[in-house]
Amino acid sequence: MLTNLIIKNYALIDDLNLSFLPGFTIITGETGAGKSIMLGALSLLLGERAESKAISDKTRKSVIEANFSSPNPELKKVFDENGLEWNPAELIVRREVSPSGRSRAFVNDTPVTLPILSAVTGNLVDIHSQHSNILLSQSSSHLSIIDAYAADGDLLHSYKEDFARYVSLRSRIKKIKARIEKNRENRDYIAFQLEQLDKIKPKEGELRQVEQEFDMLSDADQIREDLGEAYGFLDGGERSLNALLAETTAALGKVNLSLFAEDGGEELMKRLEVLRIELKDITETVYDYLEAVDSDPARLAKVTERMNTIYDAIKHFKVMDEKELVALHKDLQQRLYSIDNGDEDVSALEREARHLAKELKRKADLLSEVRREAADRFAALLTSTAIPLGLPNLRFDVALSQGKLTVDGQDTADFICSFNKNHSMQPMSRIASGGEIARLMLSIKSIMAKSMNLPTVIFDEVDTGVSGEIADKMGEMMHSMGGEMQVMAITHLPQVAAKGDSHYKVYKTDREDRTVSHVRRLESEERVRELAAMLSGSSVNEAALANARVLLGER
Repeated sequence: MLTNLIIKNYALIDDLNLSFLPGFTIITGETGAGKSIMLGALSLLLGERAESKAISDKTRKSVIEANFSSPNPELKKVFDENGLEWNPAELIVRREVSPSGRSRAFVNDTPVTLPILSAVTGNLVDIHSQHSNILLSQSSSHLSIIDAYAADGDLLHSYKEDFARYVSLRSRIKKIKARIEKNRENRDYIAFQLEQLDKIKPKEGELRQVEQEFDMLSDADQIREDLGEAYGFLDGGERSLNALLAETTAALGKVNLSLFAEDGGEELMKRLEVLRIELKDITETVYDYLEAVDSDPARLAKVTERMNTIYDAIKHFKVMDEKELVALHKDLQQRLYSIDNGDEDVSALEREARHLAKELKRKADLLSEVRREAADRFAALLTSTAIPLGLPNLRFDVALSQGKLTVDGQDTADFICSFNKNHSMQPMSRIASGGEIARLMLSIKSIMAKSMNLPTVIFDEVDTGVSGEIADKMGEMMHSMGGEMQVMAITHLPQVAAKGDSHYKVYKTDREDRTVSHVRRLESEERVRELAAMLSGSSVNEAALANARVLLGER
């Protein structure tokens, strides 16, 4: 449950630190005092969008922090999936908003993304506002209520994964068909281009090879002359490098080198031998180069023709280089193959899509069965829960209908009801008043909070549109819910406020520079005066105080 809430520098709230108790908590205050501001701050912890305009002092950040005790152990899975530290005794969430509007979120002091924050806090607290009543009148929300009550999350998640795969597969098939059709229109042109490239048969790396061979063949005489001269210096007679090195070695061999070196010149002679071997290898390499020089005019013509063919192809097909030419050749081959054989690939994908569609229908049928059973139980339970709230003639049912497969399955749900005898049941959105919607929503929240095991539920003026005895019964229902979970209610009705186990008042004061909201817990006599003010207005008399004590005594 929510044990502590800290709000700093948010709208009219400067610095607020509240501790909460189990059971049913009441929050009252005049309109505009700041009750909705508290909920707005708490909504940031649920992942709502942060706005810099909510920051009062633009020189510092806004901070909203909440402490929850004994979090649901099922939440540990979310923590493990996202590498968060789990503490079974306490959970702390925090949102910080800078004056620039940038926000940061933390769970147990670890930075997290907003989706992760929402995944965590969505299992901790549920805020019900008047906007939720509007959503209840829209049939689009009815199916999600039935799914939550049916606890079919695993089956629905599996169905949605398959549905996403199916949609992706159908999109892929559509794109392939469109590409094949477009290629078919251009088949003759593609085939003509491919025929030209098939004749050329471009190969990666070939152009560099023929260019090098062209350079050799076109200047063969000069290359041969230069290599011949070099070879002559190396091994071309008595004064060649090899001959001179041999003579040098022989001359040194006649000298007593021990006169100059302790090793008797052994190291020097080894170095001469290494030099001789290296020079011999160089000589042989130059000779091989000389032998490789080909001055064949016929070969030169052939190489020149091949080189020009590749150059012309690069220019003709408007590619950057030989590599792109080879890539184009392969692409044209694949495109032509796809045109001539693509139907086979599409057929395989369509068989896969048909198989997936059957699996989707099977899961959709399972979902429909689970929803139908849950809808019957939900309708009966809602009826019995709402009738005591001044709806004695209520008849309620869930109209499930089936259609084409969508991301939510094949079902649509519509809440139908009748509030008067002998009146046919119609969609809730057509016949329910604001007060009736509020009572039905409170009944639904009572049912859903228990089935979803939510530790904290907050009602923001859920009692709008009711008064008197009905307000009293709605207060009793919320108080009863408070025996199983933490329930908080913002209310203007004294009948509801009197049912609280604890009571907080929101009020504001004026400073020289700004107006500031405050919240404090009311003790026994303060509660009496607050209820009396709610009963009689600004003028609190003895009769109002007596009535307030009676209301509190009935709690």
